[in-house]
Amino acid sequence: MSPALPDGDPAPDDGALPASVVPRAGSRAFGVYLHVPFCTVRCGYCDFNTYTATELGGGASQDAYADTALREIDLAARVLADSGLPARPVRTVFVGGGTPTVLPEGDLARMLHGVRSAWGLIDDAEVTTEANPDSVTPSSLAALAAAGFTRVSFGMQSAVPHVLATLERTHDPARIPDVVRWARDAGLRVSLDLIYGTPGESADDWRRSVEAALATGVDHVSAYALVVEQGTRMAVQVRRGELELPSGDDQAAKYELADDLFAAAGMHWYEVSNWARTEADRCRHNLAYWRGDDWWGVGPGAHSHVGGVRWWNVKHPRAYATRLADGLSPAAGREVVRDDSAQLERVMLGVRLAEGLSLDALTAPARARVAGLVADGLLDGRAALGADGARRVLLTRRGRLLADAVVRDLTD
Repeated sequence: MSPALPDGDPAPDDGALPASVVPRAGSRAFGVYLHVPFCTVRCGYCDFNTYTATELGGGASQDAYADTALREIDLAARVLADSGLPARPVRTVFVGGGTPTVLPEGDLARMLHGVRSAWGLIDDAEVTTEANPDSVTPSSLAALAAAGFTRVSFGMQSAVPHVLATLERTHDPARIPDVVRWARDAGLRVSLDLIYGTPGESADDWRRSVEAALATGVDHVSAYALVVEQGTRMAVQVRRGELELPSGDDQAAKYELADDLFAAAGMHWYEVSNWARTEADRCRHNLAYWRGDDWWGVGPGAHSHVGGVRWWNVKHPRAYATRLADGLSPAAGREVVRDDSAQLERVMLGVRLAEGLSLDALTAPARARVAGLVADGLLDGRAALGADGARRVLLTRRGRLLADAVVRDLTD
């Protein structure tokens, strides 16, 4: 079960934004997230806002979803125009889920065309879709590239069958090299997502998965520690003793192993859980989140942020479709981000980046704690002293493993 929506103020039925967004938006980049809430099978560890056909029942048709999302795009274009914000072409589009590629590629193309018609795309816009390895074909990937997609992110998770079975993933790991080749032949950049710390996964299993990902020659990999959220099927299995979670030391060792293997292959971390071969291979859409830019999230449960205002849509696809059909905004609630919250987020997200965070972004008490974090081996001392010309907070590898603790020390 996906997590509950945050508390917040009521959102207006017409979606109108307060006047405060205009000065706060400034020159921020603008992106669009398109949420596709459908999966053929729901994995036991997943707590995203996704549904299978059995869970949805009637009233929330996959066939009609693209038209429903286009209604929100039309509403978004009107709201932003009426707010007085200057027109900003879209720099990045990310289609996530769920499994976006359970929809016909023609539907994904129509949704992208709706974004292009509403705001325009910059010339080198990054347009990504997530996909499962068993949800694409050479022809579907070629169709997505022809529609304007530039990048695909495959949920590989593991190369080991028993690990995939524990995660309830349905694809054959032998298919990974094929889908990477098909995507590249279509002219798409490719990223692979991996998960470490699955119950029953050995160090050799994890090494095998990382090496299998690197063997495909991809230029971007994301590697995330498994987090078992309450309300998921896996959480029930853990509580019953059917599955045993690995220790923190086990997860740390697997992170370090992956980092070593990526570095040896010429890939460099640019965010705690993300590695890329070159700057051009980094995921610009996710960087926009971490840098605090603006984006409109389309779809049930999607979150948006424009000019210091954050809001979130109703979660269920049926409620989402009904509100839009009635001419109403699907927003369930919103908040105006206060200065102290913005400061916390700036530190929390900025610290995770390999570019680091300027010491000027910290409060005076937090700056006073930097020396202690350097002494503990969590922050890079040369960066803190401004060896490259700018004094920055930059995590060491040990600091990456303890990033949450570093953030707690650097926030008041």
